[in-house]
Amino acid sequence: MEAQTGEPGFWDNSERAQRHIAKLNALKRAVLPVIAFQAKVEDAEVMAELVGASAPADSGAHERDLDRTVAALAAELDRLEIASFLTGQFDANNAILSIQAGAGGTESCDWAEMLLRMYTRWAERRGFAVEVQDVQAGDQAGITKATLLLKGENAYGYSKAERGVHRLVRISPFDSNKRRHTSFCAVDVIAEVDEDIDIQIPDSEIRVDVYRSSGKGGQGVNTTDSAVRITHIPSGIVVVCQNERSQIKNRASAISVLKARLYEKRLDEQRSEMERFYGEKGEIGWGSQIRSYVLQPYQMVKDLRTGYSTSDTRGVLDGEIDGFITAWLRAGSPRHRNKDIQIED
Repeated sequence: MEAQTGEPGFWDNSERAQRHIAKLNALKRAVLPVIAFQAKVEDAEVMAELVGASAPADSGAHERDLDRTVAALAAELDRLEIASFLTGQFDANNAILSIQAGAGGTESCDWAEMLLRMYTRWAERRGFAVEVQDVQAGDQAGITKATLLLKGENAYGYSKAERGVHRLVRISPFDSNKRRHTSFCAVDVIAEVDEDIDIQIPDSEIRVDVYRSSGKGGQGVNTTDSAVRITHIPSGIVVVCQNERSQIKNRASAISVLKARLYEKRLDEQRSEMERFYGEKGEIGWGSQIRSYVLQPYQMVKDLRTGYSTSDTRGVLDGEIDGFITAWLRAGSPRHRNKDIQIED
């Protein structure tokens, strides 16, 4: 593929050339780290031979160096293994993450806002760009719904692990009697599809409403009818975008999200296991959660799909959720589903 970039006429079709280079760069990012890791393993083998041949008086320092090297290799191997699981058709794409408050009233609205902060912090730690496309404020506190666009390599591949119902147990800050309350929120994640995906949306099938943006904003945001709500009439899917000052930009963003949702819906209809995507969330209430965040009477966050848990609730709510995501990715890989498979170096 690199050789093809130097052939005459390669840039005659700039769009095709850019897709070629993007694919080439993606392959490099997958292959080159493995090649570099193999070289480091060979260096470690040489170091191990030197330790074995060293005099007893000198072996202590060399052994400590070898231990540090092996520990670093183990951490790097862990990252390479996780990256090898992200091989789905859209895993490398940007992600559209939505949060919906469920059973629990004001409590759930506050929980939805906590999740919004958690995912924003997680995305920033990962190096993803975050665009808030829509936030709908709750009646008394928190939010009822939010939609984020996460931009970065493998944003969808990682964030799809969060699809499902999330349950919070805590002493309510809104209860004067300081009783324990349980709240639920649903998180949905879809991949942002490329513009060349064959999704045709006739104008006759959509209804476009414009209105004044709500929430925080300055001049040109809350003073003009810039917010856009698009309803896809056949499916009933509704998409809202109000983060831009321009109505044209909000409409373009909303159409992009609508295409992604329609494409995901099409894929769902082709699958026999509907719970893998939308059906996996089920009802936003008791018995359908994928993860529980317990702040009272003890501190524990546990994923009910994988059994992974941690008592660092503060860290989790501050965006440290990679442990849950990697556990889910590992649990879904063929080598971990089938315990009889033996992996040999």
